[in-house]
Parts: sequence; structure tokens; C-alpha cells
Amino acid sequence: MNAITTANETPHVGFCGLGKMGLPMAKRLVETGYRVALWNRSVEKALRLSATAQGTSTIGETPADVAMRSDILMLCLADHAAVEAVAFGPQGLARGAKRGVSVVDHSTMAPAQTRTLAQRWHEETGGAWIDAPVSGGTAGATAGTLAVMAGGDACSIAAATAPMYAYAARVTRMGESGAGQATKLANQIVVVTTIAAIAEATRLAQRTGIDTRRMPSALAGGWADSVLLQTLQPRMVEAPAQPSGTIRTMLKDLDAVEAFAREHDIALPVISLVRRWLARAVEEGLADADISQIVTVELAARVPSEKFAI
Repeated sequence: MNAITTANETPHVGFCGLGKMGLPMAKRLVETGYRVALWNRSVEKALRLSATAQGTSTIGETPADVAMRSDILMLCLADHAAVEAVAFGPQGLARGAKRGVSVVDHSTMAPAQTRTLAQRWHEETGGAWIDAPVSGGTAGATAGTLAVMAGGDACSIAAATAPMYAYAARVTRMGESGAGQATKLANQIVVVTTIAAIAEATRLAQRTGIDTRRMPSALAGGWADSVLLQTLQPRMVEAPAQPSGTIRTMLKDLDAVEAFAREHDIALPVISLVRRWLARAVEEGLADADISQIVTVELAARVPSEKFAI
């Protein structure tokens, strides 16, 4: 997408949630030329971003304040509870939203939860709620190469796509409301089982005298190669100073995966075991550690068969 330099040519975007993912996404919007109204629970991040925006961003005192200034609203928050509070709380977006304004929610939650939010948003504001979780991590957000999987009305998604290309390489409509979240849960199955496999391979290498630092280059180009291998395996060898994604967050996503699978009577034995691994890591005080640090957690080799049932 070409940078837009004339403010009057662009909608005013409201962006709530400047965490590990939200901050680089909002920064990309500002750098692309969008006028952005920012809100974050701790205002310091919004102040720092606004200071570099050369007058193209403002800071809302509340989500309602952001909504009053915005033609489209974007969220990137920790979980369903945070999204509900920001959207519908006493000073939430719905209190200040223009009639018919769309919300693009990049948070991850259960499909049933997002459908309830979408219905409530439409009833209170007349607008569309697009569930649009992302994949690609903080590196993808910074580079503008995220994958967005969207659920909701096709026309509403099409109208909201342009600003998403400030931080995304692909925006794909997956179906009606909740379909984006369902796709993200499927994505997380692939991601977390791959991370678990890389952790086991690294542990095997460590215990048998293989030079683990050479594994990414040794496996590059082969069938075991992946972005996750190249990115996370070095973090398993040498723990990062700052997490790019935490064990706590991934466990929250796997809780949503298991609930969704149970809703549809689907057994996911591998995910059930990996979820147990993450839960053990949290018990050992690693909730806020980088997801790569599951490599340090021992899990009993034998698991009773009933543990695989959902």
C-alpha cells in the first residue's frame, strides 16, 4: 500500500490497545499516513507514540472519547473481558461511537464470544463488528506482514480492509461473524504443536551432545524448516531478555481451542497434551516467560489416556 500523505484523504482511525502487538500495529498506521486516535490503559505508550507522529495522532482520555473522533475503530486487547470492557463499559466505545461505525477487533477469543459482541454492537450502534485476529507475531506487525483472518459481513470487511494493509500483507474473509476467530484457533493449533515439536527436538539435541546452535542452519530448506524453527529455536537455546509472546497468552488461546472443540464434539488429543505442558509451565512460575521457554519444563512421559479426552 502506498503511503498516504494528505490527511483529508484518509478516515480517522481509533486504535485501542497498545500492547506487544497493538503498539507496532498502531505505529504502522501512523507511519502510513492515517490520522489515529489512541487509547491505552496506561497512557505512557500512547504518549510516546503520539510524540513521534508529527501531529497525525491524538490521545483519547477514554475509549468513548476515541470513538467520538473516529470513522473506524480498531482493537488489539488481551482477552474477551478486556474487549467487552473497552467496547461496552461505562466509558466504552459504544458511548461515543458514531452511528453505524465499524469495529475491527484484532483480539483473540472464542467464536461464540465474538458473535455475542457483534450482535450487541449492532443493536447499540447500528455498526458492524469484524472479528479479525492476526498471525505473524510482533515481527510481522513491525514489518507490516501480518496475516488477518476476518469474520463478518463481506461489505463491512471490504470497507475496513484498506487501513489493515498498513500492518498486514493479507486480509482474508473466512465467513460470517466468528469465522475469523475460529480460523485463528485453528492457526494456534498449528503454531503451538510446532513449537512443542521444536522444543522436544531441541531437548533431544541438548541431551545427546548435538550442537543446538547449529540446528536452524542445518535444517534450513528441509521439511522441518519453518519460520517458527528459525525464530524460536535460538530462543530455546538462549532465553530472550523480553518475550515476544508469553506462555500465559498461548495457554489462554488453547483454553479457547478446547472449549470450541468441546462445543463441536471434536477430540484434539495432541492439543490436550500440549495444553497440559503449558499449564505445568505456569505452575512453575513461567506464565510471563517467552513461549520458547516450555523447553525448560519437564512433563511426565506417560499420560493417562483419559487426559486426551476433551
